[in-house]
Amino acid sequence: MIHKIRVGKCRSSRSQPLRVYPLTPTTELSFAYETVLRRWPVIITNLIDHVHRLIHDLTMESQALANSGSTDPAIQLKIEEGKGIIAKASHLKYRMARDQELEMIPDDGEFYVHEYNSELEKLSQFGKNTWFTAPWLYAECYLYRLFRSYFKQSTKWTDFDPFYAKKEETFRSSVTAIHQIATTMHELETEKDKLVDDPDKLSVLFKEMVQMCLWGNATDLSLLTHLTPSDIEHLQTVGREAQQARKEFILKDDQDAVWEYINSLEPRAGTVARCDFVLDNAGFELFTDLVFADFLVTHTPYFSEVVFHPKLFPWFVSDVTPTDFHKTIESLSLPTFFNATAETTPESAHHLKEMVERWRRYLEQGIFRLSTTVEDGHKKTQFWTGPWPYWYMEDKANSLWRLLTESGLVIFKGDLNYRKLAGDVKWPVTTPFATALGPLAGSFPLLSLRTNKADVVVGISQGVADELDEKDKGWRVNGKYALVSFLPKDRSE
Repeated sequence: MIHKIRVGKCRSSRSQPLRVYPLTPTTELSFAYETVLRRWPVIITNLIDHVHRLIHDLTMESQALANSGSTDPAIQLKIEEGKGIIAKASHLKYRMARDQELEMIPDDGEFYVHEYNSELEKLSQFGKNTWFTAPWLYAECYLYRLFRSYFKQSTKWTDFDPFYAKKEETFRSSVTAIHQIATTMHELETEKDKLVDDPDKLSVLFKEMVQMCLWGNATDLSLLTHLTPSDIEHLQTVGREAQQARKEFILKDDQDAVWEYINSLEPRAGTVARCDFVLDNAGFELFTDLVFADFLVTHTPYFSEVVFHPKLFPWFVSDVTPTDFHKTIESLSLPTFFNATAETTPESAHHLKEMVERWRRYLEQGIFRLSTTVEDGHKKTQFWTGPWPYWYMEDKANSLWRLLTESGLVIFKGDLNYRKLAGDVKWPVTTPFATALGPLAGSFPLLSLRTNKADVVVGISQGVADELDEKDKGWRVNGKYALVSFLPKDRSE
């Protein structure tokens, strides 16, 4: 299957559309193949095991009631529905291992059933509708939409997040880094008045925030399936020395360009810009996103509002849902949520408390908002869990596209958002970022912060790619390297 796209948002261009080919798991050396062969079966197995443990607990509860001469039909119904979910997931795992066809998503009352199935019908016409032949991006989005249908079709599991427990467990392991950052933000607060009038200092701090936010993306539960909590904590090191050492691993670094752009936003009373975060992972990464947003509205004169864009249902294991967003704020407010360590002190706990209280005020005042709370926000937010590259945003989600065209800066977090921005196709590494964005390019000022966890990479020199191919074969997918890619809004029209 071939995508045909036009570059840039001008539809009057007479240039021939580019022909690009999606990444697929047909090659055994590809990360897509490794994903279908090993990663996805592990995720399905973990889902099955989690639901099975909950069914066991419910069975024990039902037996205890029976021993006391009582019954609860709701518990029994939840047990039976849980068994049905396990049966569906087991069937899926069986079909995936044998490269069988992707099945139509059932009409579960949720959005995008027709859209997913229409795309699947198109793939079947090309003979690209099995697990090892379908485009990787479509198949992975389809997988999580299918998971959603398993729970949506029940009555007792409708809003259940099969990944929440793991997200919460990983978040708890981030206590040291969270307290360090809270203290840093406290120190910034004491210098607030000086910072606002010192663009040079703000520039340095902005880059530190970018790197903190960039490497916070290391905590991706759908990819780090074998890391221990201590491994994750190591990845989340946020000290200045660690950030300086990591700078050499940023293969495309547009930090200066994006700061120059931000610095050009001349603040005027009542017209300061809005920043949008298209979120990626819950837990520590969401925490760093909130810190970055706090910095932008509290310590710079350029932004007065931040809108956060979550996923409407559990997605790619660790992506932020509205529930995750609110529970993160709630958990950070609980003194008992994190276990105390040698690195945490009463002072750092107090710094965390005052920072989170500020975030609560921002939410109450509308300075921080979820995209679900804007006008027609639920519909706008649906697009993030659709099957398409972001190339098609203007056509598929025009109200969302128009909302983002009004933004001062749209920050896309993480690997999946990068894959969707670039279409997850076989671009040469030297392809300009603007070209890879297709018709989305220039629609709004766009910053992508991505650690490399999939094959698609653009905007770097062939020499850099060749050198990395020699010294680190997994550089495209191991999360060790990163890309900071910026493209301003096209104001030519």
